[in-house]
Amino acid sequence: MPLRNKPLHGVRVLDLTRLLPGPVATLHLADLGADVIKIEDTGAGDYAREMLAGSGREEGGMSDIFRMINRNKRGLRLDLKQVRGRDIFLELCRDADAVVEGFRPGVVNRLGIGYAAVSAINPRIVYCSISGYGQTGPYRERSGHDVNYIGYAGVGDQIGAADGPPALGNFQIADLLGGSLTPVMGILAALIDARQSGRGRYVDVAMTDAVLSHAVVALSGVTAKGTASARGSDRLSGGLPCYNVYRTADNRYLAVGALEKKFWETLCDTLGRPELKTSHIVYGADAAPVKSLLADIFRGKTQSEWAAIFAQVDCCVSPILPMHEAIDDAQLRARGMVIDPSPASGPVTQFAPPLKLSEFEFTVERQAPERGEHSEEILREAGYSDEQIKAFREAHII
Repeated sequence: MPLRNKPLHGVRVLDLTRLLPGPVATLHLADLGADVIKIEDTGAGDYAREMLAGSGREEGGMSDIFRMINRNKRGLRLDLKQVRGRDIFLELCRDADAVVEGFRPGVVNRLGIGYAAVSAINPRIVYCSISGYGQTGPYRERSGHDVNYIGYAGVGDQIGAADGPPALGNFQIADLLGGSLTPVMGILAALIDARQSGRGRYVDVAMTDAVLSHAVVALSGVTAKGTASARGSDRLSGGLPCYNVYRTADNRYLAVGALEKKFWETLCDTLGRPELKTSHIVYGADAAPVKSLLADIFRGKTQSEWAAIFAQVDCCVSPILPMHEAIDDAQLRARGMVIDPSPASGPVTQFAPPLKLSEFEFTVERQAPERGEHSEEILREAGYSDEQIKAFREAHII
């Protein structure tokens, strides 16, 4: 059977985003076959090239995280503050299917490249704006980051141990759920509609909205009793003995997720404590002695010893792995989720796309682009001559 084109083959996306949320959104589109053109200004460009280095390692003007989230894209440098730079962008929009931007509300309109200007040239284009608070509302022009968005959405208050302060996990919920996956959902829905109707849509994504709309467990508490459960005390946040985290003898941890009765009973039998079977779904004072007993039991063996035991029974108990061990885990390796450094993929370990499709084999076709690496190529495709491109470069438009 001949290999099919990738699902988004033929879709062209103009990507004006920077840092983490937008670039991860367009990464997903690029991995699925879209021609993503990463457009950076002629100055610093995407700040993630340097400021998100994490470990401090930054080689050749490109941080590790920039390499991870900008693979499979082409790069164009363009000064949108110059009239000719704006005109080039609008010309590129004629043959584009989508534009993704992450500036503060109003910026693209002031530059003359907002949805109204672009859709006048290309009525079928999908135009997605990603922001912290959305294009409307009293907070629309406020600055913010992940910690601010989850704070406003009520989720920041839910994360952490009981009787402790709110905790910051090293996973950016608003940025990645709200600023990456939600835009992809909106863009794909609008692209399908545009193919059918010939008319694009404006997609307004607020990261705060996305977090709130997925906080279903906390919201259920509000609807039931007027307030969410206290931090660390709800069904899935530490209130139950059967769904919790326990320390092992070597100061590592186990994740216990025996929510269903059959799993809890299997867990009790495995631990040799059948008397605990009646303490499955218990909270507060009733839960405290059960948690304490389980904590004492789990402290009796190392994490690897417990992992070997629970690998033989089916009751939702597993080790909590540090990232350097997770990327070597047999299941994740079997699923092809880890891309080791290679000449094709680049010098850093990366993650594969989070889905599998029939007749689709994921590949890293190009590493993250250098600043403006494909500028001339892209402009030639748009019909500009070598003389025009040379003039653009001399005028610092590209």
